[in-house]
Parts: sequence; C-alpha cells; structure tokens
Amino acid sequence: IQAAWNLKTRALTEMVYVDEIDLDQEGIAEIILDENAIAQVARPGTSLKLPGTGQGGGPSPAVRPVTQSGRPITGFVRPSTQSGRPSTMEQAIRTPRTALTARPITSASGGYVRPGTASMITNPDGPFINLSRLNLTKYAQKPKLAKALFEYIFHHENDIKNALDLAALATEYAQFKDWWWKVQIGKCYYRLGLYREAEKQFKSALKQQDMVDTILYLAKVYLRLDQPVSALNLFKQGLERFPGEVTLICGIARIYEEMNSISSAAEYYKDVLKQDNTHVEAIACIGSNHFYSDQPEIALRFYRRLLQMGVYNCQLFNNLGLCCFYAQQYDMTLSSFERALFLAENEEETADVWYNLGHVAVGIGDLNLAYQCFKLTLVNNNDYAEAYNNLAVLEMRKGHTEQARALLQTASSLAPHMYEPHFNVALLSEKVGDLQRSYTAAQKSEEAFPGHVDTQQLMKQLKEHFAML
Repeated sequence: IQAAWNLKTRALTEMVYVDEIDLDQEGIAEIILDENAIAQVARPGTSLKLPGTGQGGGPSPAVRPVTQSGRPITGFVRPSTQSGRPSTMEQAIRTPRTALTARPITSASGGYVRPGTASMITNPDGPFINLSRLNLTKYAQKPKLAKALFEYIFHHENDIKNALDLAALATEYAQFKDWWWKVQIGKCYYRLGLYREAEKQFKSALKQQDMVDTILYLAKVYLRLDQPVSALNLFKQGLERFPGEVTLICGIARIYEEMNSISSAAEYYKDVLKQDNTHVEAIACIGSNHFYSDQPEIALRFYRRLLQMGVYNCQLFNNLGLCCFYAQQYDMTLSSFERALFLAENEEETADVWYNLGHVAVGIGDLNLAYQCFKLTLVNNNDYAEAYNNLAVLEMRKGHTEQARALLQTASSLAPHMYEPHFNVALLSEKVGDLQRSYTAAQKSEEAFPGHVDTQQLMKQLKEHFAML
C-alpha cells in the first residue's frame, strides 16, 4: 500500500510539473508573438522608464527639481517627449498641472487634430473633400496628386486609416521603389501604435534613400519602444553620413538628458552651438544646466544671448530675474520679474513668477512678503504643490501646526513625486509625538529621494524610538 501511495504521489507531482512547464511555454510564446512588448526590468542605462538608470546618475532632486516621471526639469519644453510618460493610467489621470513635463496620456493625441482654415472651406455646409467618396485606387496612380492628397488626409483630416490605404496603394503602384511612400506608411504605423511595422518601413526607406528626416522618425520609434541606446547608435551612424547635422546632434543631447546623463547632454548641446550658434533649445538647456550647477553668472550670459536674439517672453525674463538674484545683481532682479509678469500669457505663467518672487523674498529675509507671494501663486494656480509646501514651512515658523499639516498634506497629494512635503510631514509629526505617521511619511520621502541624508537620519531616530518601545 505504501509503495502504491508513493507512486501515486509521484505521478501527481509529475503532472503538476508538466502543466507548469506548458503554462510557462504559453507565456513565453505570448511574449515572443507580441512584437511591441518591452522588457519589464531593463538593464541600467538602457531604459527611459526608470529614471535612476542613467550612467551619470544625474543631479539629485535636492539640487534640481524633478518632474513626476522622475527626470530633472530641462531648460526647454518639448511636447513630443512628454506624452505617455506616467507609468500607470491612474497616475496619468491624476497628473497635476504642476508636473508640466509629464502630461497625462489622454492629451497625447490633442496636438494632431488641426482645425480647418477658412481657405479650405468650399461651402459652409460640407467639408473640403469628402473622403468616404474618394476612389483611392484612381488617385494612387497619379503620383503628384496622390502625395498632395495624402498630406491633406494625414495632416488636416487626421484620418490615419484612409491615409494608410492611399499610401499602400501608391507604393504598390510605384513597385515599392519610392522611398517617400515608405516613410509615409511608417508614419501611419507609428501613429497607429504599430511600432515594429513602422521600424521596418523606415529601415527600407533608408536603404533606398539616405535622409535625415527618416533617421529622426526611426529614432522616435526606438524611443517609443524604450530603446534609447538603439536611438543613440542610429543618430551616431547618421552623423557619419551627415557630419555636423544639427538635428541629429540635438537628438543625441535630448536622449542623454532624458537618461539623466546631464554632463554628456551639455557636451552635445555645445556641439550644436558650434554648428548653429542661434539654436534656442541648446542655449536654453546649457543655461539651465549652469544655473543648477551653481553658476548663475554663466547662465545669465546664455539667457542674455537669447534676449539679444529676439526671444521675448515671460519664461526668459523669469529666468533672467532668478539668475540676477543668485548672481547678486539685485538692481536687475525685480525689474526682470516685473517684465515677466507683464508678458505672462496665462495664470500658470503668472503663478510661476510669483512663486519665484516668493523665493527672492525668502532670500532677502522678508517673510511677510514671501507669504503674500506664495498666496498669490495659489490664487493664480490652485494646484501649485511647491507653493503649498513653502507656505506650510512659513506657518510652521509662526507655530501654526495644524495649518502647516493641512498644507503639507495638500502638497503631497498634488505632487507625490516630491520628497519635500513628505519629509516636512515626517518632521512635523515627529515633533508633536505622532511617530507612526512620521515613519510612514519618512518612508515616502525616502522612496521619492533615496539619497536624502536628513530623511535617513530621521528614519534612524524613529527606529531607535520603536526599539525602545
């Protein structure tokens, strides 16, 4: 009986084992068949989704503020690299307006829709071209007309399906020898999210005709697939064929910046300026890098260069005011901020200027003025997490503990990626004796900024308290 029971048990375990192998093989098959699948755990320095994997390590959040996606704030806003960055849909929906460089996924397609202009409208009751009635096969046989029609369908009507159909018929009519149509098919695939198919089309087009635009489109595909190293190699190969091409050098600099390798990015931006000394993005990014590297005098030179070139907006004067303040050129500070307020186009820009004026007020020791500035920041933008945090610090100095705690909770809920509100909550709770809440907040602070020394010391103290209890 015992021998029979042993055999039965062994058979059951073997069956389970076989079933487990089958399941694993099915899972592997699914991963292999999904061409757009991205590795869940990327190697260090090969992913844009993990902010701490850059080779250079990047600046710490204590020196340079970070966005919700965990990257340092750059000196130039680039819409193409901002969409789709939050890791989960829930996080994307809850993305506040304070993290302006990590926009919600739902706004990614907003920039593609272009309203019809008055010159396009033939009659007020109908569209310029009724796409549903077009015989695409007939137009595909007329190359010159087909290209103009494709541009209209793709850019104006934003009808990717019809554009793809027309491009497929036209490239078939051209016997697959026209590189331009292959690029357009690749653009359609990219817009539809079929990145591997887009990659094949762009590579095929590059074999037929070496073009800078095609290299840039292929690099966009690699970035969307979270393969920045492939994009870097592609750009460097492109530079061998097109030496000194500004767009390719700038593309390399952007990738390094996204991977938190700020020093490498700055070197490539300098190479951009050697080729084109009026490149606004390169000047702004180098200036921003110098400012956060504690060199406001050098940053001021770069921003003044932008002013000489004719860039005249709120952001530039805001940056000039900050550089003048930290470079101790106080005569120009307030006049620059005044000009920035005058040029502000919306309430968010006004809020940024008032927030920076609040920092200036803290710097000169006028805490009442700082309090008023941070209040005005919240009047213009009610989701400004940094202003809530700073107001809470001022309330703590006045001894208003409950008000400070409420402001800090608001700040931490609006911007969970910031470590300052969590640390301040931990410190405040520890002072009033609420050790459990202090420990929870300190853990969140450590998660947001693992290298923060004050958080580590506070955690150590709290653990000692708990050990004594």
